[in-house]
Amino acid sequence: MSTTYEPDVAVVGAGTVGCYAAATVADAGLDAVVVERKPESEAGHIACGDALKGADEFPEAIPKSQIESAFTNTGVDHGRFEIPSEDTTLEIPVPGELAVIDRLEYGRKLIEGAERAGATFHYDTVVQDVLQADDGTVTGVRGKSDGDVVTYDADVVIDGAGALSILQDKADLRDATFDTNVSFQQFCSAYREIVEVPEPVEYDDALVFKPTERAAGYLWYFPRTDTEINAGLGFQMTEEPMKLVDDLKRDLRDRAEFAGAEVKDKLGAALPTRRPYDSAVAPGFLAAGDAAGHVNPTTGGGIAGAAYAATYAAEQAVTAISEGDVSEANLWAYNERVMDHFGARYAGLDVYNILSTAVDVDDLMGLLAALPGEKLAEALYSGKASVGARLALKTAYESYGHWSQIWEFYKTKRVAEDLIDHYGRYPDSPEHFAGWRNTRDALMEDVYDVTGADPKY
Repeated sequence: MSTTYEPDVAVVGAGTVGCYAAATVADAGLDAVVVERKPESEAGHIACGDALKGADEFPEAIPKSQIESAFTNTGVDHGRFEIPSEDTTLEIPVPGELAVIDRLEYGRKLIEGAERAGATFHYDTVVQDVLQADDGTVTGVRGKSDGDVVTYDADVVIDGAGALSILQDKADLRDATFDTNVSFQQFCSAYREIVEVPEPVEYDDALVFKPTERAAGYLWYFPRTDTEINAGLGFQMTEEPMKLVDDLKRDLRDRAEFAGAEVKDKLGAALPTRRPYDSAVAPGFLAAGDAAGHVNPTTGGGIAGAAYAATYAAEQAVTAISEGDVSEANLWAYNERVMDHFGARYAGLDVYNILSTAVDVDDLMGLLAALPGEKLAEALYSGKASVGARLALKTAYESYGHWSQIWEFYKTKRVAEDLIDHYGRYPDSPEHFAGWRNTRDALMEDVYDVTGADPKY
């Protein structure tokens, strides 16, 4: 049996991207269908660190008031970096509003919000192919639901299917500007457990980070409440996952606050730890969130960015449909809005991620311990950090023994800022894209020269 649907916009994935995109399309009076592989009872159950930066503001299609009940801890205001090799803990202020959420409750509230706006959800539907016209324009998707073939003929498809999306494997995007320079080395695996501890933790106002015993990984402890902790780890896909999971389990056993704790949930996922896609549009097709690299590559945070990227994608889709032109050029403004909002900043932050692959983990931790906390916060979240003469002298005195690493960090900072400035000149049309990308690639050569890292792209 085969069934065909004809929405104006087909959105794949019922996560943050899917819900905000569908709600935005529905608010504009168009027909939006969200295609979700999970059953309705599991939709919204996504592996996540549950930490949310930018908790003060969300797009109006699903306003904060509709999802705020999922915010379980709004008292977090700083990061706490445990550095065993230096026998120290750094308390680093985090700019902007923070919260820790119940990700399942948040996901369900998003779905309710999108449905309230008029979007339709099709659960238990696994997308298997992308439909394209002879000229390459994406015209829909095809999948299976309960063994039956389902087809979605749409004016525009929005990809919210997450990291390493199958849609991008199935679509022929060779003639588009859409970024196909994507490999598994640019992604991170994440695993987390929701753990109920018997007594309140002392760090219920902090996001706790700790390096793993092996390179290219870190542990986190994010307090949903003072007794419910999201404990997890992230690591590059080039590493052996089970050995790193053992690091998490060993650390849990060694932490006094987890004695007698109960594990309530376990889940894993992949996420991008790379710069945003150079272009996330093709004729009839836009990608957002994890499916387009819209994640802070130094922290893994991506909820707020996904919400806004989805909104921008949907707004541009609505404009293109209303004008009867879903070409790449007519969808291009979406790329510009993403780069202007957070894309340039994330591209700069990726430089620090690249640096971390080329330095000894103990040297890196020693460097972090020597730098001023407020400046680390600037670097981690903005990609830039300013240091005055007095602070530079104070840092030099306190960081004796790490001067060579600080010099490397300073040089890295400069090339990161050059890259951010170049992203500020992102082209206003596909015609100028190749020249912009060539200059960016030349800047990346400077990044590799300065950091000593192997090329990532």
